[in-house]
Amino acid sequence: MNKSSGVHLVDEAHVAEVRERMPEAEDIADTAEIFGLLSDPSRLRLLIALLDGELCVSDLAAVTGQSESAASHALRLLRAHRVVTARRAGRLAYYRLADAHVRMLLDVAIAHSEHTEAIHPEREH
Repeated sequence: MNKSSGVHLVDEAHVAEVRERMPEAEDIADTAEIFGLLSDPSRLRLLIALLDGELCVSDLAAVTGQSESAASHALRLLRAHRVVTARRAGRLAYYRLADAHVRMLLDVAIAHSEHTEAIHPEREH
């Protein structure tokens, strides 16, 4: 048992293995940013709307109940973090999920929330 870090280790070998496979701090920060982007209900609605394929900004705004300006702003942020990509067709921009990884994140999160009952102490029942 190692106490050098001020923490009592119960399974020092396992701790060493976990530390060895821990991503770099920069990768952890990038991943946290992605989850932060996904934590906003308005942005999440946009992404869920894109599960069925690409849509233009005005159609995304209509589907999600946002103004075109709000949808466009959110999409720019999602694009900057490589969560969505855009294709121009004249004056219109069509957005789609960036890749299968984004789709997988959404699919897993939705499936998880559908089969579990979250406890939200901050919400009144």
